[in-house]
Amino acid sequence: MTTMMVDESAVRLDAVSKIFGNGLNGTQALASVDLSVREGEFVCFLGRSGCGKSTLLSIIAGLDVPTEGRVDVGGRRVAMMFQDANLFPWLTVAENIKLALRLSGIPKDDWDRRTGELLNIVRLRGLEKMRPHELSGGMRQRVALARSLAQECDVLLMDEPFAALDAITRDALHNELERIWLERSLTILFVTHNVREAVRLGDRVVLMHPAPGRISREMEVELSRPRRMDDAEVAVRAAVLHAELDDQIIGGEN
Repeated sequence: MTTMMVDESAVRLDAVSKIFGNGLNGTQALASVDLSVREGEFVCFLGRSGCGKSTLLSIIAGLDVPTEGRVDVGGRRVAMMFQDANLFPWLTVAENIKLALRLSGIPKDDWDRRTGELLNIVRLRGLEKMRPHELSGGMRQRVALARSLAQECDVLLMDEPFAALDAITRDALHNELERIWLERSLTILFVTHNVREAVRLGDRVVLMHPAPGRISREMEVELSRPRRMDDAEVAVRAAVLHAELDDQIIGGEN
């Protein structure tokens, strides 16, 4: 009897390449990227600017298509959260979330209940009538996260969502994101330039190399949770990745 192997990957990339432009003027952003992300895994993508991290997320999200290769999410629902909250300034917090529910096809009768649930999840209950200009940067990102979760996603793609925040707010949102990830059993792919952030959050860190963008190393973090950015073990693993990034900058890796 033959036993069938079941692929339990939530996201699978097979030889994904991306070229912008045509002919001699074309720029290769990604070259033959292979990656398998496990169900419920938190994967952080780390690398210099221009190494294709954001392009890769856009392809997984379906916002762009690969020039070559294949992306498989197994029919899972995918949502993407960007660095900018991109809230509608004339809408309240609740109205911004309800718009996401409407665009996701959620019945109107469920909007109030679901909005309340999402406000509780991101800990913004009581602020539903405020508008974006009345919120701090961290609060706006919480609303953006609620809108992403409103899409009933299985896979959450996050493109440097905390890069513009101060350290205290960022640390608080790390804790909230980790809690939500565990409670909702999400698969998260998270792009960052911050080495310690990658080690703080990720089950695995994928280091990317530019020109063209490709994976140069994968590191299983293997640290117990919860973690903090200033943990000694986080610092040790971050130092290893920092050294590899320094090698890229001085041309130590071809």
